[in-house]
Amino acid sequence: MAMAQGSSQQIESSALTGAAFQGHRPSAAGDFSVETHGIAPIPPDQRYGSPGRLFTVWFAPQVTMTGVFTGTLAITLGLGFWLGLLAMVIGTVLGSLVVGYLSTWGPRTGAGQLPNARMAFGAGVVFPAALQWLSSIAWDGLVGLFGGEALAVLLGVPFWGAVLIVLGVQGVVGFFGYEVIHRLQAVLTVVLLATFVVFAVKLVGGHDVVAPATVGGLDLAGAFVLEVTIAFSLAVSWATYAADFSRYLPADVSSYRVFGFTTAGLVLSYVFVQAIGMAGADLLGEQTAEGVRSVMGGGLLGGVALLVIAVASIGSGVMNDYSGSLALQTIGVRVRRPVSAIIVTTLAFALILWLHAADTASRFTDVLLLVSYWIPAFVAVVVIDWRIRAAGRRTVNPALEHTRGRDAVAALVVFVLAYAAAVPFMNTTLIHGPVATAWHGADIAYFVNMAVAAVLYGSYRAVTHRFGTTAAG
Repeated sequence: MAMAQGSSQQIESSALTGAAFQGHRPSAAGDFSVETHGIAPIPPDQRYGSPGRLFTVWFAPQVTMTGVFTGTLAITLGLGFWLGLLAMVIGTVLGSLVVGYLSTWGPRTGAGQLPNARMAFGAGVVFPAALQWLSSIAWDGLVGLFGGEALAVLLGVPFWGAVLIVLGVQGVVGFFGYEVIHRLQAVLTVVLLATFVVFAVKLVGGHDVVAPATVGGLDLAGAFVLEVTIAFSLAVSWATYAADFSRYLPADVSSYRVFGFTTAGLVLSYVFVQAIGMAGADLLGEQTAEGVRSVMGGGLLGGVALLVIAVASIGSGVMNDYSGSLALQTIGVRVRRPVSAIIVTTLAFALILWLHAADTASRFTDVLLLVSYWIPAFVAVVVIDWRIRAAGRRTVNPALEHTRGRDAVAALVVFVLAYAAAVPFMNTTLIHGPVATAWHGADIAYFVNMAVAAVLYGSYRAVTHRFGTTAAG
């Protein structure tokens, strides 16, 4: 029996520690050499940094026109400013708490989020990893859309040419990897905060920002729930990235500080930029770049704002490129991390052109919801497995963990069933779930997805654990 278990562990180990998955690692803050290291866990004696840097790495990527545009959707739905703000805060806090918790796994495992998920899914992790890889491309498209638009207006070049410039710079940063991304986000936090504060002041000074609700009754209730879900989807979409940007932290850092800085960075940034979007919805709906320049008064200040928007999209996009590169390796593609980051960037180009072609608001909402519907079930499965597996242990090496075949199959089956159960509750232009339609557009699919997965997988693990303990006794 011991021999069989050892063999299984070796199979798990080889899935994370192949030669293509290891390589050069930054040795300290400020080491800007190219990180070729991939999904293999970072050895404990080669960790560095402090939890405080997690605030900026999670704050800066959200201060983009993507977040602003998401805020405008609350007004488009007819909620008005105050109800829209309340719905957005509820959804944002709920999603950010999930990401903050998962971020604490990075120091405890030395591995990224998808490699950690192998402990629950076993070889079946290729399915959520493939979804994550595709989601990374989708998110590149969502943030690159506004960066390309801003640069096209600023330079007077075709949109596709501006997108190539944005993605080109983004690809370079993603190629260098972890430490360059952390340092870039620290700088961008200061630059973006200053720019968007000026933008907010000018918006409030010359514009009526408190729009009233334009719908009532059950339609208002449905719109409120939908906005909660939209905000939740935006924050929780980072759940599959969480440990990627904390995996170099020493194993003995405070989990409370890791959780706190991650959660605070997400909540404060999202509330800030989405509130701006709600305040200026009539100016920023379909003409985001032109709307920004108009609010800033044109001229030099307007031009600087457009440049900052383009740079902000790069800061957010590199997060997608980086996590997408780890997801591609988790699938089993033995491509060096810098190369796979470039692949994600390249594929995003076509999606951006499609998003920009027509009806940006509808396409944006559809992609925003569809790319993340699967994530709550993923979270439920990996968290339940983690709570059982890591109980009483400060550190866990995912490369040495054994996953029983039946547990891996159960995780994947639950993952699929939870998604199917959520379909009737979805509300997009592509999927009109009967429940969501009956509830005046209220989309609770994310919460149904998580609840069903938690009940099914939690029950399975509880039963198998009890019988396994009885058999062992």
